[in-house]
Amino acid sequence: MIDEEKIIKEIKKEEHKIIKALRNNPWIVSTFVLGILIIISLVMTSNGRLTENVISADIAGQNLIDFANAQGAEATLVGVKDNGQFYEVTVSIKGQNLPLYVSKDGKFFTQSLIPLTKDPVMGNNVANSNTNANAPQDVPKSDKPIVEAFIFSYCPYGLQFEKVLFPVYDILKNKVDFRIVAIGAMHGEFERIETLRQISIEQLYNKDKLFVYLKEFNANTNIGSCRGDDACLNNYLPDIYSKLRIDKTKVENYMKSNAEKIYNEQNARANSLGIGGSPTFVVNGVQVQVNRDSNSIKEAVCDAFNTKPSECSQSLSTQSASPGFG
Repeated sequence: MIDEEKIIKEIKKEEHKIIKALRNNPWIVSTFVLGILIIISLVMTSNGRLTENVISADIAGQNLIDFANAQGAEATLVGVKDNGQFYEVTVSIKGQNLPLYVSKDGKFFTQSLIPLTKDPVMGNNVANSNTNANAPQDVPKSDKPIVEAFIFSYCPYGLQFEKVLFPVYDILKNKVDFRIVAIGAMHGEFERIETLRQISIEQLYNKDKLFVYLKEFNANTNIGSCRGDDACLNNYLPDIYSKLRIDKTKVENYMKSNAEKIYNEQNARANSLGIGGSPTFVVNGVQVQVNRDSNSIKEAVCDAFNTKPSECSQSLSTQSASPGFG
């Protein structure tokens, strides 16, 4: 039996933590784990409470802005979308557009099930619900390690991880099986579509092409601001296609045909490992906690070789990348 009152109490505590954190670091709310809000929605819908007290999207958005500003967050409302059970409210704080999910009665919003504290292994304000200092680290060795990055394609911390993974890929791509693995679409349908696009590019061309596409995609702050709007994306994606000699028509056709099957297979892979957070780093089938810088990732990968190749002696950057686009 779900303890509804306890859940609601926890949500209220999270709300005040989130707003306090917003004042210092708006990127802390840019990736969401919706489990608590989903539970509240299901519980309260079954009791008739949400369906009886539904308010309009505009009012729900303004309620959130009023609450945030009362806590000193200096937020402005960008827009509100109805995502079925919730309202997705996009707010602007310190020049960053950030989405939050609000219950249909306008009384609850959530960012994450993650404690908003510093993590001793992964760094500050992690977005990965599987981040756990006690996660298994006993990685089996192999001649050619399999390295998987489980990522939501629009997750700011997933993008951050990809940025520091790129240099590792560049020096070890011939010695390691690198894989970007889809784990669903947390932020909306546009995230699923982008993941299908990335799968299609890799399948139609090769992994090198996928990684150079990801570099262009991740670096483009305008794409991040589009939030999946087709008309907006059409101002930027064609330029990337042209620069990288990617056939737009072929990619879009593949997205409509074969990509969905691969997407579902990757989701199933994530589920089989109990992975739901972005990024989650897996080496030879084992989840690995690592600092988000290129050299730390390289060391974790190189430790999985039976015999380390010469490339492992190269020193890479120990600086973290910025979360999100750009």
